[in-house]
Amino acid sequence: MSVEKVLQTIKENNIEWVDFRFVDLGGRAHHISLPASAVEEETFVNGVAFDGSSIKGFRGIEESDMVMMPDPSTTYIDPFTAHPTLNVMCDIFTPDGERYERDPRGIAVKAEEFLQTSGVGTAAFFAPESEFFIFDDVRYESGMNSASFFVDSEEAAWNTNRKDEGGNMAFKVAVKGGYVPVAPVDSQQDIRSEMCRLLGEAGLEIERHHHEVATAGQAEINFRFDTLKKTADNLLTYKYIVQNTARQYGKVATFMPKPLFGDNGSGMHVHQSIFNGDSPLFYEKGAYANLSEMALNYIGGILYHAPALIALTNPSTNSFKRLVPGYEAPVNLVYSKGNRSAAVRIPVAAVTPKGCRIEFRTPDSTANPYLAFSAMLMAGLDGIKKKINPEEMGYGPLDKNIYELSDADKEKIRSVPGSLNEALDALEADYEFLTEGNVFTKDFIDNYIALKRGEAQEVAIRVHPHEYSLYFDV
Repeated sequence: MSVEKVLQTIKENNIEWVDFRFVDLGGRAHHISLPASAVEEETFVNGVAFDGSSIKGFRGIEESDMVMMPDPSTTYIDPFTAHPTLNVMCDIFTPDGERYERDPRGIAVKAEEFLQTSGVGTAAFFAPESEFFIFDDVRYESGMNSASFFVDSEEAAWNTNRKDEGGNMAFKVAVKGGYVPVAPVDSQQDIRSEMCRLLGEAGLEIERHHHEVATAGQAEINFRFDTLKKTADNLLTYKYIVQNTARQYGKVATFMPKPLFGDNGSGMHVHQSIFNGDSPLFYEKGAYANLSEMALNYIGGILYHAPALIALTNPSTNSFKRLVPGYEAPVNLVYSKGNRSAAVRIPVAAVTPKGCRIEFRTPDSTANPYLAFSAMLMAGLDGIKKKINPEEMGYGPLDKNIYELSDADKEKIRSVPGSLNEALDALEADYEFLTEGNVFTKDFIDNYIALKRGEAQEVAIRVHPHEYSLYFDV
């Protein structure tokens, strides 16, 4: 959408407010609203000022002035505001007109530019499968003398004896029994359909939605792939609409990877491929899973750099409650066709040459998508540049259920880091592939690691309720 079209949209839809948004290092969106009457062509040239020192991980108070530069191609009408509002995503610049090197969206721009100058291809396409839970009640606290959380869902397995429904409605979702049942077991068809309707109005092309494996309202909505930055924009819109639709229904949606103990967590499997113009570069008919040598080298880069990548694709302490060996989470650094126990899966069902792609299954939605997608692309490009052969590196292919292998065979398989701190250690030791072409800077990486180590320390020093069960009577 051009600036002229944006101004026309404001006029035709009687827009009262224009909401300018940007994303912080953790992937959370922030916004400032301007009266629509004050938004002119010059707004898209001069930008909108904000205080960068108030955003965690951005600037110090002595250099706090920053500028949001609106991207007119990202606009959509907000479906939740009482006063007609137009949302627009922004890039971040310094007051002297330089792109801010800690702007996650700016890093995505540089990653796409690096791909185009590398001679490998013209565009990388991404499609995340971002899972989430829809709860009815969420409460938590973490203080000096108490720590607890409580979540509830009308369809949860633990509510088969619930007495406040005017007679228990039964048909609860069993633990690990929630994958695509019909109603009345699946009680959330309508809320997901409403989410999809609003996502479509915001410009996302919806492919399907369904209940996911876990009890207590786990769900997934898939939207069509797009280029790296555009997909990251779409994922921000996706999370915004999912969470606010849930709120309108009197419910709470969360993308937290592991909100429940003893059932499946929520991942964000990321499908990806590279094209040169209209030509897919990952397809070679008759090869293993119809993958080209370039695609295999891309996989090699992903798996080789995976320990460092995970600091960006699984960047929360809660991520590692999901990434636990021996369960269904993709912790094994191997690749395979159609095998969901591998970190990298190659889809093979109903795949065309243009649909040939790889799927990195380890990430989750606590990741900032601009950083995670950029880092995955940079790892894959490094694999292509260095011709990393995943089979020669011992990364597969492994077309077996990894969980049923012998202990001796399992020991031969590399696994993901066991904690956020281990992933950050790996990133400190292996970051040069990210700084190629100045896509990520050393300053950004150092700042990011310091920010995330602080989060890990906050969790580590707090008393866990389960420690009372283990140690109070010692």
